[in-house]
Parts: sequence; structure tokens; C-alpha cells
Amino acid sequence: MNKLVELNNNEPVTTTLIIADGMNVKHLALLQLVRKYEDRLKNKGTLKFEILKSGGRPTTFYYLNEQQTAFLITLMRNSKKVVDFKDKLNDEFYRMKKILSEVLIRQKSEAWLEQRELGKISTKEKTGIIKEFVEYATKQGSKSAIKYYTNISTMENKALFFLEQKFKNVRDVLTGQQLQIIATADIAVAQALKFGMENNMHYKDIYKLAKDRIIIMSEIIPKTTVPMTENKLIS
Repeated sequence: MNKLVELNNNEPVTTTLIIADGMNVKHLALLQLVRKYEDRLKNKGTLKFEILKSGGRPTTFYYLNEQQTAFLITLMRNSKKVVDFKDKLNDEFYRMKKILSEVLIRQKSEAWLEQRELGKISTKEKTGIIKEFVEYATKQGSKSAIKYYTNISTMENKALFFLEQKFKNVRDVLTGQQLQIIATADIAVAQALKFGMENNMHYKDIYKLAKDRIIIMSEIIPKTTVPMTENKLIS
């Protein structure tokens, strides 16, 4: 995780790994604090952990919300580096809460809801054509054609947006204008896949055709950040 704070199930959180790195303390020492005050931390929210496997011994780390983080760092000695990190972490929690608030307000807007529903139509049409394409690619010998459902969405998102976080569904946090952009991309991808299959192209060339069309879009339409704060809106 490169960011100090991320959104996890609509809640800003950081991790013990990030805190340990920012405060220049051993992660094991921080874990000991977490386990010592586990009950207090659980009173301030769900104490979720994850096991990181990257060669060698697996590393267990915890996700902490703002209250849990504030409590934990009060137990640690201050130094200039620690104070600077606490200040940055506090600012990042504030920024992420502001973004989340704006996203939730946006999702209640009639204009946004209407755009989201219109987008679902183009998404449904694209999904139907991807289904045909998966069957087409499988017949041509592809062993992992099913991955195109995810690969195409990932390709669109990376080409058109700067993604600050990982989201279960990116489209739920897009602005109205970003929803229009992704809907146009869906149409471009669907047309490319359909054209390629109708002309009996190799499935890899068809995917490249779709990707090339999205790249052309990205060269015309400036990439925007997701999630976008109100003061950065381009619409």
C-alpha cells in the first residue's frame, strides 16, 4: 500500500506497516502494542488483519481506522520525524474523509443516479458482447478467455483514470462526467470486439483492437483522478 490512508468498505484506514515505517519503529514492536491493547482497539472499531506473503516468513499486519490509529500513536514517543508523520497522517485521514463525504453526497444526486443507470445499459451491452468474445476466444484455443471480463475493465480504468485506491466497483465513485467517459469506452470496446469477431480476426488481435481504441480515447480525453474531490471537478 503506497498511500498513508486508503478507503476500506467506505472507511478511511491505515495499516500497522505504514505506521511502523513512518515512525521508524520495528513492525513487531507495533504488533505487540496492538495485541496488548487489543480490547481497547476493538472498542473503537473492527480490528481487521491480513497476512502478507512475499517470500520468506509471512507478515501479519492490521488495518486501523482513525480512532484506533490516534489511540495507538499516543502510546509512542515523539521525535521530530514522529511528529511530522503524525501530522501528515492526520491530514490524510481528513482528506480521505472529505473525499468519502463528497462521494456519498454525489451518489444521492438525481443527475448522478440517472447517469449511473444509463451507464449500466452500456455496461450490460458490453458484457453480453464480452461473453460472445470469451466463447469465440475459447474456440480459437484460449485457455484463460474468462479473464477478459476483468482484463477489459481493468484496461479501461487504467487508461482513462488515475486510481488513488482499489474499489470493489470503481464506477460507484466516479463523477457524472467520468461516468459518461467510461460509458463511451464501453461502447468503443463492444464495437471493436464485434467488428473483430465478424471479420474472423484472431482473438488476441481483437483485444488489441479494443485496447488501441481506448488508448486513442485516453489521448483525446485527459485522465482524471478517482475518487475526485469537488475542487478538482472538470464538469
